[in-house]
Amino acid sequence: MTSLVPRPPYTDDELKKLYPSNLELQLVQILLRHGERSPVSARFQNAGLPAFWPYCSAVRQLKSAVLDRHTGQFSTMEWKRRLETFGAQDEPVLAAGPAGELDGVCEMGMLTDRGRETTFDLGTRLRGLYVDRLHFLPPVLLNADGLYLRATPIPRALDSVQETFTGLYPAHTRAPAFPAPAILTRAPGDETLFPNDSNCRRFAALSRAFAQRTADRWNATEDMAYLTKLWGKWMPEDAPRVAVDSRPRLSGIMDTINSTLAHGPETRLPAEFYDPKAREIIDKIGVEEWFSGYKESNEYRMLGIGGLLGDVVGRMVGSAEQSTADGQYEVARKLESSAMKDGKGVTPVRFGLSGCHDTTLAAILASLGAYENRKWPPYTSHIAIEMFRKADSSKRGDSHHYGKAMIMPTESSASNSSGSKSAETSKPGWFGSLFSGSSAARAKPGNPPPGIGRKRSGELSPAERAKLDGYYVRIRYNDEVMTVPGCKAPGKHLEGDESFCTLDAFKAIVDKFVPDNWRQQCRTNIKGPAFPPKPEPAGY
Repeated sequence: MTSLVPRPPYTDDELKKLYPSNLELQLVQILLRHGERSPVSARFQNAGLPAFWPYCSAVRQLKSAVLDRHTGQFSTMEWKRRLETFGAQDEPVLAAGPAGELDGVCEMGMLTDRGRETTFDLGTRLRGLYVDRLHFLPPVLLNADGLYLRATPIPRALDSVQETFTGLYPAHTRAPAFPAPAILTRAPGDETLFPNDSNCRRFAALSRAFAQRTADRWNATEDMAYLTKLWGKWMPEDAPRVAVDSRPRLSGIMDTINSTLAHGPETRLPAEFYDPKAREIIDKIGVEEWFSGYKESNEYRMLGIGGLLGDVVGRMVGSAEQSTADGQYEVARKLESSAMKDGKGVTPVRFGLSGCHDTTLAAILASLGAYENRKWPPYTSHIAIEMFRKADSSKRGDSHHYGKAMIMPTESSASNSSGSKSAETSKPGWFGSLFSGSSAARAKPGNPPPGIGRKRSGELSPAERAKLDGYYVRIRYNDEVMTVPGCKAPGKHLEGDESFCTLDAFKAIVDKFVPDNWRQQCRTNIKGPAFPPKPEPAGY
């Protein structure tokens, strides 16, 4: 699919049902696919499609931090980027858009102006829900201590997180001295925020095997013949058939179709590419090729997305434990401060934004058994993983309750307190008072905070398991509630609503495919069988 058409805001009745009074929202983790972008490869120039698209105004107004050796200070250099490419005789020429545009030209796979608009709009919708209607987040942000922000190394993912954050908290809703928020990234070899086949040899082997199975199933079918009839004239002369493993691959053709549909008429393919039946076929086969492994193989889930979901669950468990494992460890401005070490005045993480990809979202849903009969995730799709606790729970040892006793900062209080150095070091951040008197786990650089988040459910002691009591997890995909099949059993969900999985049950399901040592498991059994000997259904 291409651009997302968001559903209307929830009605008041829908909101009351989705957020019942007997539960209190405690932690929200949003994983979002980047917005609309240019194609990742130049394809179908023989069909009149320009290789370079003029939809990236951001490159006209770039800013970089530069060090002035005379002053020893950093300043900002403003510049614009022009794209250079090969000419007919390999001489350097400027890349130009379809009307000769030289500025604002996109690189391959770059977030476009439209993608920036839709990700900003996602932030606006998140603000409408979590700030304006649920009063879960404050209307004015003093600092980002309670936010967990992360992105993959792919620039469009980082750009999308920044746009979504700006939609959630526009400049006028941040304190005048708002400190720069931390955005977490990883080196490509360590990345788990998307299925990392480039750095996991065993997962790459599994991916190839499932892709080949899809090719064997579909390449000789009437559906594929229909696609060849429509598009074969633009395929290479020596290989005119469209196939799962053709050049370009079927998934590459889908990528170009979806990218062009999301943008203007200057970058459109011939009408045959938008045939409704053809688009249904290509989507169906693409979903099978890329995501069926998560539904069928525990090893596929483990190496493809298990590390990420282990992190997501670990933050929920850290929040339940009142420890810095909820994300504080990663985003704290002063990890070695006495407040962090002693657990006084720490700011619990309440909200996370992770910029990722279509393959991330589909992998999560498929691995949890919640992707049946689904189409390819559109641009700017998102998953909200929400953790609640029983409203009458007294587990925290204080009298505060999230979202009820909290005093929202006003713009005047934001202005007065944000510039105070003592406020940063001695006072809790927004919601920090909720943890007053608690003993958050100690942490120091290079060592993860202690806790039970990565401890297997079957290894938990009764006292440790009791820490998960009274907590529930609910998943929404593009504002639609999803249900994990393994949570439907009695005792594994909130009474009367199977979509609210107990944290204990949710963790037990995810634990089954969280890797023990991802790097080591990626290097072993490279040539072993790709398909499990018996069914390993997802979501249980």
